Amino acid sequence: MSLVKIKSGAFLMGNDRRLPDELLTPSCFRYGDFDERPVHRVSISYDYYMGQCQVTNDLYEQFDPSHRELRGKLGFSRDDDEAAVFVSWRDAADFCVWLSEREGTTFRLPTEAEWEYACKAGTISAFHTGDELPPAFLKNARQTWFPDSARSTGENVVQLHVGKTSPNPCGLCDMHGNVEEWCHDWYGPYQERDQSDPAGPGAGDFRVTRGGSHSTESYYLRSANRSGALPDERSWLIGFRVVQGPLPFGQRSVGRPRVELHRSNVGQRSKPMAVSGTTAPFFAGPARYVKIPPSSYGPMFSRHNHDPAICQCPNDDLLAIWYSCVTEPGRELAILASRLRTGCTEWDEASVFWDAPDRNDHAPALFCDGNRIFHFNGLSAAATWGPLQTILRTSDDSGSTWSEARIIIEDHGPRHMPIASVFSLDDGTIVLPCDAVTVGSGGTALWLSNDGGNTWNDAGGTIAGIHASAAELGDGRLLAFGRGDEINGSMAMSISADRGKSWTYSASPFPPIRGGQRLILKRLKGVCEEGSDPLLFISFANEPLESENAYPIIDMKGERRPVSGMYSALSFDDGATWPFGRLISDDEPTRTIEALDGMPCTMGPNTAEINGYLTACQSADGMVQLISSTNHYVFNLEWLIGRPPGFTDV
Repeated sequence: MSLVKIKSGAFLMGNDRRLPDELLTPSCFRYGDFDERPVHRVSISYDYYMGQCQVTNDLYEQFDPSHRELRGKLGFSRDDDEAAVFVSWRDAADFCVWLSEREGTTFRLPTEAEWEYACKAGTISAFHTGDELPPAFLKNARQTWFPDSARSTGENVVQLHVGKTSPNPCGLCDMHGNVEEWCHDWYGPYQERDQSDPAGPGAGDFRVTRGGSHSTESYYLRSANRSGALPDERSWLIGFRVVQGPLPFGQRSVGRPRVELHRSNVGQRSKPMAVSGTTAPFFAGPARYVKIPPSSYGPMFSRHNHDPAICQCPNDDLLAIWYSCVTEPGRELAILASRLRTGCTEWDEASVFWDAPDRNDHAPALFCDGNRIFHFNGLSAAATWGPLQTILRTSDDSGSTWSEARIIIEDHGPRHMPIASVFSLDDGTIVLPCDAVTVGSGGTALWLSNDGGNTWNDAGGTIAGIHASAAELGDGRLLAFGRGDEINGSMAMSISADRGKSWTYSASPFPPIRGGQRLILKRLKGVCEEGSDPLLFISFANEPLESENAYPIIDMKGERRPVSGMYSALSFDDGATWPFGRLISDDEPTRTIEALDGMPCTMGPNTAEINGYLTACQSADGMVQLISSTNHYVFNLEWLIGRPPGFTDV
């Protein structure tokens, strides 16, 4: 292995330069990502030696011969002189220990500052080659869905031979592209001060990766661009190179770590609060819970906020999370949160909930089981929701603190994108629905855990429709509805008698829904004059009011009338009939409200919010806490079984 001497010196770490138009997708990142600022002066007070190239299969397998079994996985890195991939941060760190013992000198991963200093090599441009990269550096340089077969092809597989690009002024090869490179540091925000020999934060969720890789846009190959991944991540995009020399005892990011608003001042209670529900019909909303300053471009984004999840915390607060981005497939996508605190009437301002840097975090889900909250999330290898793993975090203090993220579904691919309709069976088995495909039809998978979330298995069957919700029936069967895969022009209904191993399909009594919409199926708890513990179904009616196919409800006068927008249906016989239906509206005079991303829609006696991904929980007082992609609604079982006013009464 060839090493290159990097001499001591100083540089400006980060970027606030205007980038050329050719690099921008989209244009709002004209000055780079938010985490590249503030630009600050960093001094490196010592010389060090850095691997001229990334560690190859041939060298890595002298340490770990079993890695040879991974050569050619998904088509990548077959030859001795290709970069070793499918290597975690822990694997790379262990390799450095082994190499140090073999060579009798210290080898380690580079600090993030060492890496950027060596990459820039005295330049201030986007790349060490200037503001554009020569073609040799650009291997499948685009946003990809690989390994999803529905949206990618074999053209996504490229060779990863090292040392084939021109070296930078320091003599280092492949500093832009080929594979991302693990760094020593935990990922964290930059400090607005000069630093000497920095070694990053003392702890974190993600380890830094640098340099970008094949199969991504050249924007992410820039010298100043920052990425990160879970320490246990293994993918075809990440490898590493080594540094020779002791770890610097320089400045770490010091001071108290920032506590995001949704985690601050979270009250705890030692005994259950008294339930103070009402037996009178109750409805409230819409109340906005997505509160982001306009023109926000990282880490929160004001342009697109969607795909929420909600739960009631053990302390009775409501916690909502959702993704925020500029474009849904983008690597900037992050998970945000807001909290409605017990006794308050306004949701908190949004704050960052979880964000793997430069990884698409499609999509979040929450589930509360006793005193524990479960946070599920998809985690992409790069951009898009094609190459997802699934992670799990838990909180035992109402979301004030969270466990480290644990990868529960390791391989990247379909059937791994969580849906915010997690529920448990009567025997305590946790059921996590995940989209089985990346496109608009093709179904939903169920993942099951019968040990409290420690281990998970794919039930094997597929529900008709994506973004599905399911519920357990009284006889143990599962009932589910989803978007797409319609039957005879109606939403498909799926039933399983073997816990999701297989499904039978038929047309439901409900109309299909479209893009930008997600339904709810949920078992409620409660007793009313019509029965107990009904199934609640909430979806969208899309046909115009004047259409002969408009969805009807029955008002208090017994008349059928058409409605458009979000509506509910209740069943007290496990889905055999759905006799109670209501528009999710206060039945006040028609007016304009804001829905998904500020889109206007009307709400009144005959119309309700028309777009959004729906999710709901039932709070301890019996209220249904429903959120769309923007708004929060509250109602109870007595309101759901009530008939809306007739035409002449509104």
